[in-house]
Amino acid sequence: MQREHSRRLFEEAQRLLPGGVDSPVRAFRAVGGEPFFVARGEGAYLTDVDGNRYLDYVGSWGPLILGHAHPAVVAALREAVGRGTSYGAPTELEVTLAAAVQEAFPSVEMLRFVSSGTEAVMSAIRVARGFTERQKVVKFEGCYHGHGDGLLVRAGSGAATFGVPDSAGVPAAVARETIALPFNDLEAVRRALEAVGREVACVIVEPVVGNMGVVLPRPGFLSGLRELTARHGVLLIFDEVITGFRLAFGGAQEAFGVPADLTCLGKIIGGGLPVGAFGGRREIMEQVAPLGPVYQAGTLSGNPLAMTAGVETLRLLKTTGFYKSLEERAAALEEGLRAAAAGGAVRVQRAASMLTVFFTDREVRSWNDAERADRQRYARFFRSLLEQGVYFPPAQFEAAFVSAAHTAADIAETIRAARAAFAAAAA
Repeated sequence: MQREHSRRLFEEAQRLLPGGVDSPVRAFRAVGGEPFFVARGEGAYLTDVDGNRYLDYVGSWGPLILGHAHPAVVAALREAVGRGTSYGAPTELEVTLAAAVQEAFPSVEMLRFVSSGTEAVMSAIRVARGFTERQKVVKFEGCYHGHGDGLLVRAGSGAATFGVPDSAGVPAAVARETIALPFNDLEAVRRALEAVGREVACVIVEPVVGNMGVVLPRPGFLSGLRELTARHGVLLIFDEVITGFRLAFGGAQEAFGVPADLTCLGKIIGGGLPVGAFGGRREIMEQVAPLGPVYQAGTLSGNPLAMTAGVETLRLLKTTGFYKSLEERAAALEEGLRAAAAGGAVRVQRAASMLTVFFTDREVRSWNDAERADRQRYARFFRSLLEQGVYFPPAQFEAAFVSAAHTAADIAETIRAARAAFAAAAA
């Protein structure tokens, strides 16, 4: 494929933007080569500025469960933008979307909209600290919860990609308030809470990890967290920025039957527009200003365009058979990828419509397992797919996403391309 226009844009972007991008993984440094610049997205496809077309399994990192530019969402946005782009005042749309979220997540009795998943997590932790009057936070190695200072400790995703588990600029005093434990190790949580539980405000977890690749919880892990946190008066926060409305309409809490005290949402509830939300039990959320002493504010919170896209997206997700059809397509891709790998040292790990191809001979259940994956083989696999017009995540430690726009023919084409890509990875 020729990408001369993308190459020229990247040269100019590197003069103006750190690394030429506005989010690190987009620079392709984990897989080699240079990024393509997108001109448009439609359905399951992206088209770059050079006219190359790619079957997209990144989907803006998860939220585009309907695919790019779904006609109903676009039509609703066109109508909404004519009424204005931002008011800094309440709208009926906020009430409508909040009710839809509450219907999907019964544990969310009250919520607040923000502008990103990072903002949702930072705010939820502040509320947890205010409610419990405790300071420490327990997180899990390899789980990424946005770029808030206290959470860039043994983070996955972009930080892991660049070998920087702790970001420069994070004060040591802030990092000391975070306890990082191995994902899927319930005994480690038990020991930590028995030792310092009276100082811990919350345990935050990606119920299915998407930021060290897709890693599922062991049976009993999430319910065990629920029991241990309740016993020690610690709030349990589910970061469902990726899993919310992705694993099921009610996210991981519906899929696993485990309710959280606080839930963080993002990405998908705005149909791909900048949005996030945090919410939980009423008594906890009543601590948020103007009702309580925990301050949080944002001029763009509840933005009418994001609310419009979210209302329309969630309406479409409730269509009968939507998740059954999505599950069938994702399962076909998983099965096809495993067959294409032909028994090599490859693991395909899937949860609903999110999956990761790990180049390792063992099941990945923790960050230590994920670290053993062969990143160079993944890079060769990625580059081969890209040259065949299939866009997978440009890093080993990320999830691929199947959307409702992917057809059976798209899945078959991806599997065909994967056979050549696995051969290239082994070379």
